[in-house]
Amino acid sequence: MTVIVRDLRPEVRADVEAFVRVRRLALPFMVGTPESVLHDLTGSHPDARHRQLLAESDGEVVGTAQVRLAHDSPEPGQGSVNVYVHPERTRRGAGALLLRTGEDHLAAAGATRVYSWVLDEPGNRAFAERHGYRPRRSAHFLRLDLANGPLPPLADPPPGVELRPGADFAADPRPLFALDAETTADEPGDIGTEFTDYDTWLTETWRHPLLDHRLTTVAVVDGVPAAFTAVHTDGATRYATGMTGTARAFRGRGLAKLAKNASLHRARAAGYTEAFTGNDTDNAPMLAINTWFGYGICATEVRYARELG
Repeated sequence: MTVIVRDLRPEVRADVEAFVRVRRLALPFMVGTPESVLHDLTGSHPDARHRQLLAESDGEVVGTAQVRLAHDSPEPGQGSVNVYVHPERTRRGAGALLLRTGEDHLAAAGATRVYSWVLDEPGNRAFAERHGYRPRRSAHFLRLDLANGPLPPLADPPPGVELRPGADFAADPRPLFALDAETTADEPGDIGTEFTDYDTWLTETWRHPLLDHRLTTVAVVDGVPAAFTAVHTDGATRYATGMTGTARAFRGRGLAKLAKNASLHRARAAGYTEAFTGNDTDNAPMLAINTWFGYGICATEVRYARELG
């Protein structure tokens, strides 16, 4: 068996579909479409040095990797390589070759530390540690049965609070950029993120093909966007929360929970049957909120890191 690694060719539909298929088999808790894969590749900021790699074994795509520099982090030199191999095609060397190719690319781009998410399973963790990676933090994937599971009843917003769809901000999404930037800065994680480039945010976030502007929901207090839940959907049955947060001045009032509940009810009415989200294992407040909604943990990933050089 011969394994090779190459770049995904965006103009070749079979490459894009193979990337989506393998990622779905290896990580069924993420929402992805061919359009989102293409957008991630072609819409990324040039400084991210973004690459999407495919591993082929005798002509069959058996693995993928997403490689990028954290160009929007205040700490330079950080990158990530996330490798996923078809569950029935492991132990052929595809994962190791994808990882090495990604590391070489990041090293040439100036990275000094590489992060990688690894499913919390013995074989996957052993693979990471054999390649010099050490565990850092962990995060849960959570799933909610939207078709059959109960949802908390809808509640009327308190006086002065209005729930609006993200689509209402289509003419001027800058207030949502400011809200996203503030809440993302406070998100637990290894790599800090600073949203300072509005045009990049428009391209990478607001215009992302997965972002559902109708189901994305914003809690507006006296005319000011105060909390939101950003929603990704595949346009068919799968719904995922991309980010849920509240501006610092409005925390402790249940606004994010109010927005997310309204969004979930509308998603069910629109025919979505599965809802996914993810939380850092140390983010107790958000885990409690998602448990209240009826989400259950379906898998855990561990963030590993390795120093280059």
